[in-house]
Amino acid sequence: MTATAQTSQTRRESLRGHAAMLLFSALVAGSFSLGVRSANLIDPAAITAARFVLAAGVIGGVILAMRPAPTGQPMSAPWRNVLLGAVFSAYFVLMFEGLKTAPAVSAAAVFTLTPVMSAFFGWLLMRQRMTLRMAMALTLGGIGALWVIFRGDLAAMARLEFGRGEAVYLLGCTFHALYTPLVRKLDRGENAAVFTLGTLTAGAVLLTIWGWGAIRATDWANLPAIVWVTLIYVAVFASAATLVLVQYATLRLPAAKVMAYTYLTPAWVIALEALLGQSLPGAIILPGIAATVAALALLLRD
Repeated sequence: MTATAQTSQTRRESLRGHAAMLLFSALVAGSFSLGVRSANLIDPAAITAARFVLAAGVIGGVILAMRPAPTGQPMSAPWRNVLLGAVFSAYFVLMFEGLKTAPAVSAAAVFTLTPVMSAFFGWLLMRQRMTLRMAMALTLGGIGALWVIFRGDLAAMARLEFGRGEAVYLLGCTFHALYTPLVRKLDRGENAAVFTLGTLTAGAVLLTIWGWGAIRATDWANLPAIVWVTLIYVAVFASAATLVLVQYATLRLPAAKVMAYTYLTPAWVIALEALLGQSLPGAIILPGIAATVAALALLLRD
């Protein structure tokens, strides 16, 4: 392959990675709006275990239907799936725990802090370098996220006074930020869907063991309809689909660029909340939204 053809192929792969993450940001937004409506109706460990089981079933069905060509060593070193499953499970459990008290828009703003953490883990694990422009973009995005979280209250921002829900979810986002470069670090050329199935299966087993008490205590037959809607959505769209999308994009884009698309999540959540009949947040948070969108534009420039 000539240098020109190789460059063209690299650009096409990069564009596909960007498209995957654009879809990812929209799908993730739905989990916040649904999550706040069901987080207090079921234990976080129980719903997360169920979502991993359902998501694994969906991915397994897709694999059986598509019969992807074997690549790499899909069954080698299963400890990688266990590690990734544990990291992603921790993120989702902490997310639902945080959504018990954190508003959807605030939680989405916390999620936009993951690119900063992902860039750090990308350097730590992969020695991915950060340019001055990328550092400026991450700083701008972080400031915008904090503006939304604290609703423009500079005094509260200076004191870092925010709710327990946001604090719990921030810890969860640390695991999400670690997951992105960890996938690339542990990749051995497997088919993305096959490797994702291994991660989901490992996560389901770990969560079932850890949350068995909560699972048994849940009255599954009498759960409100919103819980089942949330469970199906997060299992199919916010777990199975997004895991494949992140896995796909991570192999084509640097970790910081992959997570840059989280900056779109608050805007998606605001639009979705409006569609669900909720009042729009005050104009005070608009500078924060504008800052995160500007950060996204900076990060996506070559």
